[in-house]
Amino acid sequence: MTRTFLHRLARVNPTAAFAGTLAVLLAGLFLPGIVGALLLGLLAAGLAGLTATTWPVQAPVTRVVRVVLLTLLVVAAVSKTL
Repeated sequence: MTRTFLHRLARVNPTAAFAGTLAVLLAGLFLPGIVGALLLGLLAAGLAGLTATTWPVQAPVTRVVRVVLLTLLVVAAVSKTL
């Protein structure tokens, strides 16, 4: 099941993936309160899953960048709830 999902994910158009991610990020940042926080949390969960799946094949620099971005997303989501 996971393998099928990863194969489908690999076929996604990179431009469409970027545009969709950017739309969710901007919506999460601009929507007020808990709605924005939920969108940012959803995005953070997706990034965490992608990071965990691809961790063994990533270069150390890429790992650091992903962990920093994940941390920033979680901080933004938590700050939206306060």
